[in-house]
Amino acid sequence: MEAKTEIIFDRFVYSCAFEKYRGHEEFIPEHFLGFQLSGETHAFHADGQAVIGENTVVFVPKNQLIRTIKYPSREGNYQFLAITLDTEALRRYAAENKISVSNRYPDGPKLFFRPDEFLRSFFVSLTPYINRTKEATPKLADLKIREAIELLLQSQPDFKNLLFDFSEPHKIDLQAFMHQHYMFNVPVVTLARLTGRSLSGFKRDFTKTFGATPKVWLKERRLEEAHYLIKHKQQKPADFYLDLGFENLSHFYFAFRQKYGVTTSEV
Repeated sequence: MEAKTEIIFDRFVYSCAFEKYRGHEEFIPEHFLGFQLSGETHAFHADGQAVIGENTVVFVPKNQLIRTIKYPSREGNYQFLAITLDTEALRRYAAENKISVSNRYPDGPKLFFRPDEFLRSFFVSLTPYINRTKEATPKLADLKIREAIELLLQSQPDFKNLLFDFSEPHKIDLQAFMHQHYMFNVPVVTLARLTGRSLSGFKRDFTKTFGATPKVWLKERRLEEAHYLIKHKQQKPADFYLDLGFENLSHFYFAFRQKYGVTTSEV
């Protein structure tokens, strides 16, 4: 059975699964708070991997790429709640509370785990809306988001500089970024946005930096990593082709032989 994602109201999402489920690459455009009701989420990002265990609250900053694998609990189910702290709601909150940010929040972890009983209780208060025992109105959604912001700032006051920084992503080092993110199978326009560039600017800088188009370079880089994993790590393509951004195994085998002139079993 595939994982089910249900939108309770426009910024509150409930996900459940009854067997191991691999998610697709996701671009995280807005900050969100999540709570693992049952099971585990293994999240893969540019800096490595993090495990979101049962009864854990996690804050995920915006503008990043994440891939997930969902593992049900021993009782047989996976449940995860997430509430989006969207830019519009944060702008309203900042204006009403006269909050301004002069310094950018320093680069840090891709996920922040919050051991906070108030935040856990906040998510437990949302469970009636999953069962539809209460109706989630737009006004209630706004109140819940405001409550989430209050609790998050209470738990981590310096998050003010992260939540209320409404500046556009700054232009970052393209070479370092691509070597960290080449395995994510997302549109080029998403990569451009994450590096602080327009699509045309990204393509221009990319060709200047790598001497190839993004499509060509990504394919070559992924195949090089695949060759390394097969030859030096004795891994099987079926175990890693999705992790390297290939959409299907047959396409990977064809591309590998086309580049190296041999099959994977001949390496």
